[in-house]
Amino acid sequence: MKLSNATLASLPDTVRVPKYDRAGLTPGIVHIGLGNFHRGHQAWYLHRLFDLGLNHDWAIIGAGVRANDAVMRDKLLAQDCLTTLIELDPSGKSVEVTGSMIDFVAIEEGNGALIRQMADPAIRIVALTVTEGGYYINPTDGSFNAGHADIVYDAGHMDAPKTAFGAMIAALRLRRDAGTGPFTCQSCDNLQGNGAILRQTLVGLARLSDPALADWINDNCTFPNSMVDCIVPATGPNELALVREFGIEDAAPVTHENFRQWVIEDAFCAGRPDWDKVGATFTPHVHDYETMKIRILNAGHQVIANAGDLLSVVTIAGCMEHPAIRALFNKVEKTEIAPHVNPVPGMTPDAYVELIERRFSNPSIVDTTRRVAFDGSSRHPGFLLPLVRSGLAADVPVEGLALVEAIWARMCESTREDGTVIEPNDPYWDALQTAARAAKTRPQAWLEQSHIYGDLANAPRFAEAFGRALTSIWEKGCAPTIMDYCAK
Repeated sequence: MKLSNATLASLPDTVRVPKYDRAGLTPGIVHIGLGNFHRGHQAWYLHRLFDLGLNHDWAIIGAGVRANDAVMRDKLLAQDCLTTLIELDPSGKSVEVTGSMIDFVAIEEGNGALIRQMADPAIRIVALTVTEGGYYINPTDGSFNAGHADIVYDAGHMDAPKTAFGAMIAALRLRRDAGTGPFTCQSCDNLQGNGAILRQTLVGLARLSDPALADWINDNCTFPNSMVDCIVPATGPNELALVREFGIEDAAPVTHENFRQWVIEDAFCAGRPDWDKVGATFTPHVHDYETMKIRILNAGHQVIANAGDLLSVVTIAGCMEHPAIRALFNKVEKTEIAPHVNPVPGMTPDAYVELIERRFSNPSIVDTTRRVAFDGSSRHPGFLLPLVRSGLAADVPVEGLALVEAIWARMCESTREDGTVIEPNDPYWDALQTAARAAKTRPQAWLEQSHIYGDLANAPRFAEAFGRALTSIWEKGCAPTIMDYCAK
């Protein structure tokens, strides 16, 4: 059955469908970045809220700023912006169709349609999932990268910008001039202090061309910090076949684990949906939750994904079945990551490590090591290197984290230990590959990538441990080097 409004009532009884009349929904949110994670996470919370008969004036209008976003737009519009969610639990699968998204803005050069949509007074939140590396951050110090080519372009073309941030600024200028007021700017990406980072990017870009508007945005818009969590694999042929097993023809289904968490700072200048009525947590202490999640889950993903790719282990669950990789995960998490994490209500760091170990081990979630290892040049500075700095400052072990960095360096040489080629998997792959090949005989060459490691190349305890690990990986192999570390 082709998914559409007209066929919802005819879907199999095993499929949960919206209980609300989608024709009565009106927009309140523009969401930029309609990937699987958003549709399996934030859009689901809103869908369940609509099912309670609440907040029907907060429906989502999807948006994108890249040419390939048009492909997703076409797929979703062809099925009335409905999405099939398939929950993959080891005990069984369940299926739900969500309907909280009602339209998708046209993708066009200059982002005129997006700007006009965000300028509509009905829009009170503009949210984003644009990946950790999409906020124009200098990785070594976290500052705004005003020299990036995209930012330089937008600063000179604010009426027809390329980036989502330029489009938001253009819309906010229209709203200020029309007296319709600001909207909340909401990052839903895996960044610590994601709201503060979004403020830095938006205000920093605006200040390059219109300082008065930058001040207005800074003073009137709100940027709530949040922590988002749900493992949502990419959609491929297997997922497209799986959704058909449930009697549904969906061109963009989403599979996900049986766990979601959303912790949000309650800072919304133009109102918000009652997400807390469907399981979200509003708290002024988002930082503690996001620190736990980013340091244990997101850093934990990087601990195992590079080793998995290097050792030809295709999935994250497969990594947890591999004796050496699982041993690496457990030792690094318990001795070099958890000690830098504070407890949150109802959860200690050690208990969270055990929870993440179970979630990563779910064989029903076919999450690839290649997907998780993508964009290491953003993820390692964001998730792992702050832990190295914390360990050095506290004079606690960093040998395991140095080993993880050495495994990444070995992976970026671009051949697996079985001789197969690792295809480019980072926006800066060529530079990483050059550094990795130089580091084979001179490990310090990898750490001299100052835009990634900053002053860590000059931290003897870390640099020496890194050099020993990388030399051992090349001489003995990845798994034996891991087991040597774990035996200490």
